[in-house]
Amino acid sequence: MTETKSYFFCGIGGSGMLPLAMIVAARGARVAGSDRSRDQGRSPDKFAWLERQGVALFAQDGSGIAAGQTLVASAAVEDSVPDVAAASALGLPRQTRAELNAALFNAAAQGVGIGGTSGKSTVTAMIGWILDCAGRNPTVMNGAVMRNYATSYAPFASARVGGDTLYVSEVDESDGSIALYRPGVAVVTNISLDHKSLAELHALFGDFVAKARIAIVNADDPESAVLFNGDNNLRFGFGEGAAMRGSDFVAEPDGCRFTVSFMATRHDVRLKMPGRHNAMNALAAIAAARALNIPVAQSVAALADFAGLARRYEVLGQAGGVTVIDDFAHNPDKVAATLAAVAELPGRALLFFQPHGYGPLRQMGKELAASFAAGMRADDKLFVCDPVYFGGTVDRSIGSEALVAETQAGGGDAVHLTTRANCGAAILDEAKPGDRILILGARDDTLTEFGHELLGKLA
Repeated sequence: MTETKSYFFCGIGGSGMLPLAMIVAARGARVAGSDRSRDQGRSPDKFAWLERQGVALFAQDGSGIAAGQTLVASAAVEDSVPDVAAASALGLPRQTRAELNAALFNAAAQGVGIGGTSGKSTVTAMIGWILDCAGRNPTVMNGAVMRNYATSYAPFASARVGGDTLYVSEVDESDGSIALYRPGVAVVTNISLDHKSLAELHALFGDFVAKARIAIVNADDPESAVLFNGDNNLRFGFGEGAAMRGSDFVAEPDGCRFTVSFMATRHDVRLKMPGRHNAMNALAAIAAARALNIPVAQSVAALADFAGLARRYEVLGQAGGVTVIDDFAHNPDKVAATLAAVAELPGRALLFFQPHGYGPLRQMGKELAASFAAGMRADDKLFVCDPVYFGGTVDRSIGSEALVAETQAGGGDAVHLTTRANCGAAILDEAKPGDRILILGARDDTLTEFGHELLGKLA
């Protein structure tokens, strides 16, 4: 469906845009794009790599827009952006990222959609890896770099381009676009407050699982356990309500292990990723693969070699006895899961958090503060800089100082320093052998670079 077509991606470097661009390019479409980050000189390696893939890149000034293209842009991109204005002047069709992805997903013979507040990128990658190991040649659309596919030649491997019959993709509830997808297998990792109210989320996820041939649902999460798809449900978790049931969880320095029981079988699972939340992610992936007729034993064997995702509790290195970890945690549920994984092992945590926008901070700042305060141990310390802001019109009346004040009120040791550099300096002054420094946040590729900078200064 993409052959001979021409697409222009406005914001092509985004975590959801880049893999989609790679998929349509691999299917024969002409791809061009622009990105404000490129214009501002950020993440030059990423954009150089895109150009090496044959993608024509332009300044985000409308100069790359040409007749015959379809403009792909987030629904949040304003009409005043020059690329959008130029496309409108030419009368070009416009699709959101989700609309294009859903069209590819729905055209596949079998679509596996992974939704949920937290864990969907990891579960998407796990399912894709299991299916790949089983010889099913899936196409995988992810919002994070899958380390099993990343190489020096393909460092931004957030997509796996396979056949067109089996399409595995995370789906997004934050903008309501989950409603566009018609899944054969629908996976719901969990439901908690993020961008929408719980009532809105229940409606969206309820519709999502109702359309599926089979729904894979978290039995341990009360907000998602209420979802039903007739008798076509396979529930996962550690509780008694799960058919794909985990037990005997053990945290280890370099991962975790647990047992999975399904029907009359039991299998020992070993993951290279830490945290009980990743054990839950693995149970979701094993259940989804089982719905696609992959035996549990085969999924368990594949997951033993699953390398995880970039920026999901990714250890960047160790220097001077201090370990630096990069993590995507940015909403209350993700923060809670990351801090729970931190608490499984000894060592003080020095947490750096960059909120991923003023809007999200206003929407869920109190819940974020509660997660930090509840998850931090007595010696842990939190350093917060100002939120991500790359321009545009947004209400900036509520900032990081409110988050820090709420965290302190809940008993957490937290401080607000306006800039990332100031936070970094304070963390380095504080760090001692045995500590772990965690870099937390989303929507900013340079967070990983910041982690490497701290690591270099520790040496």
